[in-house]
Amino acid sequence: MSLKMSIRRRQKADSRFGRARTSFRQGMSACRHGASMARERMGPAAQQGREAAAERMLAFRGWSAPRLRDAAKYVESDLSPKVSSALSETAHRIEPRRPARRARAVTVALLAGVAAACVAGVVLTRRNAAQTAHMMTDESAADSAESQPIDHVSSHTK
Repeated sequence: MSLKMSIRRRQKADSRFGRARTSFRQGMSACRHGASMARERMGPAAQQGREAAAERMLAFRGWSAPRLRDAAKYVESDLSPKVSSALSETAHRIEPRRPARRARAVTVALLAGVAAACVAGVVLTRRNAAQTAHMMTDESAADSAESQPIDHVSSHTK
């Protein structure tokens, strides 16, 4: 290896980047050491904090459960009926009035009565026409029977 190359290598190691890298590695090592020391010191304190928080949460849950139960009973027995009646009253107030159906019912009843009268009139007229036709045929049969001599009696009468 030539002398020039060894000088160049040494210059690269002594460059700003090389010094920054060395400084970074030393800083990381110091941070790791400090973090492990903090973990050793803070570990027991953190555990005590977790245990204290668990105890306080349990006490809080014991304190709040009866109050929540009382609130639920109040809502169910006192507040709910009041809210329900207020909502029903408001709905009744804002509901539009229904149109008068009595006039419509009277009109329908009147039309039904007129239709029934028409049907009855048609039935009576047809019955009357049928009776008149029957009477006419009976009279013509009687007239023809009177005009026939007695010796020509039909076979039906025998």
